[in-house]
Amino acid sequence: MANSRVYLRPPEADDERAFLAAVRRSRGLHHPWLKPPGTPSEYRAWLRQTAQPEHHPFLVCRRDTDAWVGVINISNVVLGLFRSGYVGYYAFAGHEGQGLMRDGLQAVLRHAFRTLRLHRLEANIQPGNAASLALVRSCGFAQEGYSPRYLKINGRWRDHERWARLAG
Repeated sequence: MANSRVYLRPPEADDERAFLAAVRRSRGLHHPWLKPPGTPSEYRAWLRQTAQPEHHPFLVCRRDTDAWVGVINISNVVLGLFRSGYVGYYAFAGHEGQGLMRDGLQAVLRHAFRTLRLHRLEANIQPGNAASLALVRSCGFAQEGYSPRYLKINGRWRDHERWARLAG
């Protein structure tokens, strides 16, 4: 979208130092909802994982300053008759609450449905994460269910709501 406030780009090995600094500055924003890569070895492992064909990682960047707004990942993409994947995301401190991640998620949805030709994207969100729930609602996701003890985050199994967005 030409008038979008953000653009997407893949993370690179050279981004490590700046990425880790952004994660450090954002700890209060992320805890207890998620634990993004926070050490050099975790960052490199994340890059290796997201380099696999079933993963599509994006840095969401401000068009006016090139500052990183956050990260959006499409993971576990399955093609064939299923044509589905999962979307996960997190903002970086200083960019939250401005609609920039919504712009980024809308761009990722266009990529998922037009370029990858997926039929479905699913987001799993902890029930108390009001900002994340508001984000998926604003992008047309519908709640489909509830999964007790769905993901282990920060050493604890956490319940999640299942939200999905279909193509079209």
